[in-house]
Amino acid sequence: MTGSFPQHIIARKRDGHVLTRGEIASFVRGATDGSWADYQLSAMLMAIFLRGMTAEETAAYTEAMMRSGFVADLSNVAQPRADKHSTGGVGDKVSLHLAPMIAACGVAVPMISGRGLGHTGGTLDKLESIPGFNVNLSFGQYRAQVQQLGLCLIGQTAELAPADKKLYALRDVTGTVESIPLICASILSKKLAEGTQVLVGDVKFGRGAFMKDKARARELAEALVRVSNAMGTPMRAVMTSMDQPLGRAIGHSLEVIESIDCLRGCGPRDTMEVTFVLGEQMLLLAQKATTPRDARVKLEASIASGAALEKFRAMIAAQGGDAAVVDDPARLPQAKFKISVPAPITGLVHDVDPMTTALAVLRLGGGRANADARIDHAVGIDRLLKIGEPVEAGAPLGVIHANDEASGAEARAMVAKAIVVGREPRMEPELIGEVIG
Repeated sequence: MTGSFPQHIIARKRDGHVLTRGEIASFVRGATDGSWADYQLSAMLMAIFLRGMTAEETAAYTEAMMRSGFVADLSNVAQPRADKHSTGGVGDKVSLHLAPMIAACGVAVPMISGRGLGHTGGTLDKLESIPGFNVNLSFGQYRAQVQQLGLCLIGQTAELAPADKKLYALRDVTGTVESIPLICASILSKKLAEGTQVLVGDVKFGRGAFMKDKARARELAEALVRVSNAMGTPMRAVMTSMDQPLGRAIGHSLEVIESIDCLRGCGPRDTMEVTFVLGEQMLLLAQKATTPRDARVKLEASIASGAALEKFRAMIAAQGGDAAVVDDPARLPQAKFKISVPAPITGLVHDVDPMTTALAVLRLGGGRANADARIDHAVGIDRLLKIGEPVEAGAPLGVIHANDEASGAEARAMVAKAIVVGREPRMEPELIGEVIG
């Protein structure tokens, strides 16, 4: 039948028609087995980018992407299973400590995470700053660890949603990344294949977010929730601000230290607020709490009792890492130089530009300009001040961790430019927005 040829399916989407499930399946299969040429896949991506997809098309596309590879069977796990996904930001280390908190509350967390690219950090890179930590487990090991420990954090394998790996690479070079149907399918095909039963999204908006415009971020949040629910996985999305870095640390080992502080009950206020709000929704969806207050009490108890910290320690040991870093963070990679960024005047912090601080960490070697680049786990910035906080002239606005003096000096100048100090009071920006779904 002529309509099944790639060029005819491309032309139908180009002309604004709604594709059938069979046509969508043909496209995804073509990305998986090579039966569609790269130029045909690219043309189809552009047609979708320009014409969009209906809710039904997006759900069919997401399901086809998910089923292009292995779908984990975690029926051996007795507890309810929940996961969260963040659209990424500067200093966002929430997964590291939220996952063990949720596991300590009796909900299993099967989490497949990603690496950092561009200005955002990746959960896998942060975990790999822990000496020996293995994010490349087989699905058999992953399944067994979720059953035994209720917690496992690994990276995407070649068997998981292989169509997404192919199509994302093409989106990256064809200017089709910022398409909500394509973003939905990319996120959900991997998350729903990992074996979770419920899902919570952290959809960020603001200067340091992927979706800077709040209305556009809300559109993405609504689409994610709609498609996930349509596929039988209940989901809610929390809108959170990325108009300044989250927490006081940016950089892999420094963010691990901050997450350990969070598990000890002494993490930064904004990091903990985002953590609790996301955790509340996870426990509510998993039916381990009846109200947000009930959920927060359970999450706070997981910290106060030490149970969440012990889950984190056990996960590190189970995945081959040096669990002694929990008690001795000096065992994590350490930078050679620590360079203070002094405040120019006495006053109040008016602004902390997240993009400039993230680019400073990139300059230090703590991020990737491309997917194959090596990163330095030791470098970054910590002790960052927050908007609205007072500071004395000459006191640190933040501390640069560098492994060479040249990049350290450049990063110091960038951070000094990123943090604005003024005389007048300044209110903190909104942190938590609405809950979608």
